[in-house]
Amino acid sequence: MSVERFSTDPFPLDLRGVAWDGALRDIGLAAQCDEPLDGRLLFYRAPQGCEIALLASGAQRLVRRPQPGADPVWLASLMHGSARLPRDTIAHQGELLYWPSAAGPLLEATGKFRLLLLRLSRRELHWAATPQSGDEVDGGPVRPGHQPVLAALVATIAEAMEASADAALAALEITLAEIMPAALGLLAGGSAKRAALRRRILRAIDTRLDDPQLNLARFADAEGISTRAVQKLLEDGGHSFRQYLRQRRLNGAAEALSDPLQAALPVAEIGFRVGFIDPAHFSRAFRQHFGVAPNAYRAEALQRTETAAEITPRSRGVPQATRLYEAPAPTCRPLPTVSRSDRPTHHRLRATPQTVHWGYFSRSLSPVLSVRSGDTIAIDTLTQHATDDALRMIVGDPDAEAVFRWTAGGKAIDRRGAGPMDASIYGRGAGEGFGVHILTGPILVEDALPGDVLAVEICDIAPRPSRAPAFVGQSFGSNAAVWWGRHYDDLLTGPKPREVITVYEIGRCNGCPCAHAVYSFRWTPQRDPFGVLHSTIDYPGVPVDHNTIEPCHNVLRDVHIPVRLHFGTIGVAPDYPGPLDSVPPSAFGGNIDNWRIGAGSKLYLPVAVPGALLSIGDPHAAQGDAEFCGTAIECSLSGTIRVHLHRREQSGAMLRDLNYPLIETPDSWIVQGFSHADYLAELGEAAQSEVYKQSSLDNAMRDAFRKLRRFLMTAQGLSEDEAISLLSVAVDFGVTQVVDGNWGVHAIVPKRLFA
Repeated sequence: MSVERFSTDPFPLDLRGVAWDGALRDIGLAAQCDEPLDGRLLFYRAPQGCEIALLASGAQRLVRRPQPGADPVWLASLMHGSARLPRDTIAHQGELLYWPSAAGPLLEATGKFRLLLLRLSRRELHWAATPQSGDEVDGGPVRPGHQPVLAALVATIAEAMEASADAALAALEITLAEIMPAALGLLAGGSAKRAALRRRILRAIDTRLDDPQLNLARFADAEGISTRAVQKLLEDGGHSFRQYLRQRRLNGAAEALSDPLQAALPVAEIGFRVGFIDPAHFSRAFRQHFGVAPNAYRAEALQRTETAAEITPRSRGVPQATRLYEAPAPTCRPLPTVSRSDRPTHHRLRATPQTVHWGYFSRSLSPVLSVRSGDTIAIDTLTQHATDDALRMIVGDPDAEAVFRWTAGGKAIDRRGAGPMDASIYGRGAGEGFGVHILTGPILVEDALPGDVLAVEICDIAPRPSRAPAFVGQSFGSNAAVWWGRHYDDLLTGPKPREVITVYEIGRCNGCPCAHAVYSFRWTPQRDPFGVLHSTIDYPGVPVDHNTIEPCHNVLRDVHIPVRLHFGTIGVAPDYPGPLDSVPPSAFGGNIDNWRIGAGSKLYLPVAVPGALLSIGDPHAAQGDAEFCGTAIECSLSGTIRVHLHRREQSGAMLRDLNYPLIETPDSWIVQGFSHADYLAELGEAAQSEVYKQSSLDNAMRDAFRKLRRFLMTAQGLSEDEAISLLSVAVDFGVTQVVDGNWGVHAIVPKRLFA
């Protein structure tokens, strides 16, 4: 069985409560909440019956439903948030919780939470639980002494759930059955002496698994105990001697088949080592128990291991084992408000070392400007690719020179990305380039609160002119065909592989805005001012030494590229405890890379933290849908935006239901889908790594469809059947980008349909 996923996102607000309760019913729970909520559920039933669920949602009361014939033990770990247990006990983040009975209240979450829930049968755990003194309350924390071991196990389970690592989850079930009885301190049969004897017997059986002649009589004789006594002790866990021996042998075989260090051993040899002398009998027994043949089980388990371990120096995502979270802190300090009239105010925001952050979003950043709903802002943005040709795009421009300053003595902006500041992973530089965009902001929007919607209206955009004496008044940008592009491993001509930079001039052709190529060059290893060698384009803002390259000037002759000036990245701060890689877009907006977010358009974003904390960057002169080779024409731009704050309680149906980026142009609504609608919520603590491994256009198409269906049902009042027919006959779907970790598909809805 694979990991099953459920989200309330596809449902209109008035149907989410029913949908969430229905999903929880399947795992033996019921939800009681006062308001519509967002909820996500991952569920897995392991081969031996252990049920694992990962829940993420908002404030609610969870209750266990009685299920005929079931007598499970419930375990949970509160991985985020806080909750109240029965008898007003408070559950804290990271604590492992235990419920020995089958039904009744589980917990009451007081706000957003993330919970890993395990439902284990007593038979599977080999004991019938009899709580000791102090454990009588149904719902309480596991003894503190066991927390470190169990916390590590729970974290591993959560990572396997989020990665849909079914083989790893099946192996973890075996581990659960092994350590839980002792770790929980639950004694079977009532007396400590009897429990200790039973544990000794179980350990003794485990040491003799490789003896094919082992049976009850021989074992009892070797241990100096009667066969009846052995049977009675095993019956405490609901097993006969033969059943327990068979299960332990099969579990031992499964562990060995999952071990990369034993990958060279023949399957028959592994069966022999755990007591199966007949390979055919071993194969039949294994298939009957696990539902798959030993060879197939091994192949899947080893493939999962290789995939999870594959981290190359070309990785864009933060490696999974890295923990980058800042200590949870209050949201940024607001700027002091200035007394002014109720009339909208116009602001000017330059891109300087004091007003930009490079390669990441964070709710902890202090704002550089405070505005009110209705205000306009003239804003400058710089492309991180300006160092491809500093003479054309940096030299003579005081603000650009200040932002890009990098000498052997230091950098004007040290952190570039969400990685560690000491560059302890790959040694690329502070932030490790896990996130690359220069973002102007954040801008605090006064009175913005979580649940509101911020509309960012693009009034106008213009290319930033060169200040270099030889190019005054001209504007330039560059396109990089790079290792994260979809072409990189599918080249026809040599050298293979290669990265190529093409520098463009932005101007006019036959009276229309257009771009034409000036020259191109192949990337050669560049040594940055700190002495680090960059063999590929793996860190933003590395100065290119043009003495090391061979420019090719005869490129794209007589080809004129239509200009589509737009900001590739517009986002508000996510409610996330730490620096967040600026590359993958998500529910908060970010690196959407949809060229339709240009002059005359609006982008609607759900607010997640007080003040919204809006940041804008990644300016583009032109880009095709898909951004196939890695980047657009990256070109510094200046623009004017207007912000509008929409209170959720005062908004119409469309915005009140909005929890994703929505684009509006003069003639269309554009619903933006991603491989993961909210990858931070869906993929958990390893999200910044996993999002790069799990993207697919299938998932992005499905997300765009579900959002569009909800948009048509909510904003336009259509029935589900009407919405489905309309989206097939009148809506254009397109691939937004396939290079940003969280791939995008958009759906374009013409407004004229509803005239």
